[in-house]
Amino acid sequence: MSLTRRQISLAGLAALPLALSGMGTAEAAQRHRTLYIAGDSTAAQKYADAAPETGWGMALPFFLRKQLSVSNHAVNGRSSKSFVDEGRLDVILEAIRPGDLLLIQFAHNDEKDTDPTRYTEPWSTYQDYLRLYVDGARARGARPVLATAVERRRFDAGGNSVPTHGDYPAAMRALAREERVALLDIQALSLALWQELGVEGTKTYFNWTATEQDNTHFNPPGAIAVARLVVRELVRTRVLAARDVRRLDDEIPESWITWPQATA
Repeated sequence: MSLTRRQISLAGLAALPLALSGMGTAEAAQRHRTLYIAGDSTAAQKYADAAPETGWGMALPFFLRKQLSVSNHAVNGRSSKSFVDEGRLDVILEAIRPGDLLLIQFAHNDEKDTDPTRYTEPWSTYQDYLRLYVDGARARGARPVLATAVERRRFDAGGNSVPTHGDYPAAMRALAREERVALLDIQALSLALWQELGVEGTKTYFNWTATEQDNTHFNPPGAIAVARLVVRELVRTRVLAARDVRRLDDEIPESWITWPQATA
């Protein structure tokens, strides 16, 4: 690992008193906050060359009020390990402030046991890397939030939605209990939603086009649906208050999703 748990904690704790000085509790609670996303391609910002593929993080702002902004650091192909090893967690921890949130979703690429740059074992290295995010956020006065990985579109012969993430969701749930971190169980909720939609209905949520049949990544309706699950869980777990969110029961137009040109 490029960062140890102790290094993150000590660095953040050293800076924390300065960051908090002069800011009362009421002022900190009322100031503008940022929700940072650390994750993989299912949450990531997509650009014009990838449309209509849409990360659920792109739809998250539609459900949040203006005093809570989203800083989406999720990147295609990253695992909890490679995200840290590439210095991407460092970037978040340099920017995050007291009162902010760090939403952490990994597993899709942690599962790739033939790739040593990304693979983690659910009950050991996966949890070890997740602790770096948790400790890093807490050391800076921010709140970590763990989210089990959204499910892929997979059905058995009987039309039942099938889980695909092995022990990773259970390992994250166990870590959340151990570390007393808020948990958004998006894996379980998305699995139930895919079951409700069925084999054909789920095709309208995933990146199925005339030339592609993608059962992992979303189109605009799918990204909006998953973002809605995420925000509802943030409210249910009391990470956010009802006053922080909006439009949870409203239809969100697909046209609100836009894909900017990628920058060099």
